Amino acid sequence: MVTGWIEKITGSIEQKKRYRQYKARTEKLPAYYRAAIEALDRYLMYFGAITDGDTMVSMLEDLADLFEQSAAHGTPIRAIVGDNPVEFVETFLQNYAEGQWINKERKRLIDAIDRIADNAP
Repeated sequence: MVTGWIEKITGSIEQKKRYRQYKARTEKLPAYYRAAIEALDRYLMYFGAITDGDTMVSMLEDLADLFEQSAAHGTPIRAIVGDNPVEFVETFLQNYAEGQWINKERKRLIDAIDRIADNAP
């Protein structure tokens, strides 16, 4: 019961634990992979606009999986992100769109127009 109350104020303890594990995983990556994932992480935090904590943590864990596997196989950074890292990260982000705040606004707009159109002469 206390945990539920605390989590309402501070957020999910489990999500925070998973996020710390993600950060620990990225710290173990070779320098170039670590620098690349940190740059992608920063962009995702600003551009991603994901409001659902579980979605955010899952996305970051998947990104860590990709970079850990790539590092293990010696895959060059450019082979991972391509020539356009913005295109790569925005395409990657599309897999997690259900957690973005813009979806709530899209639904709100659709519902508002539906109500107006249904009641208009």
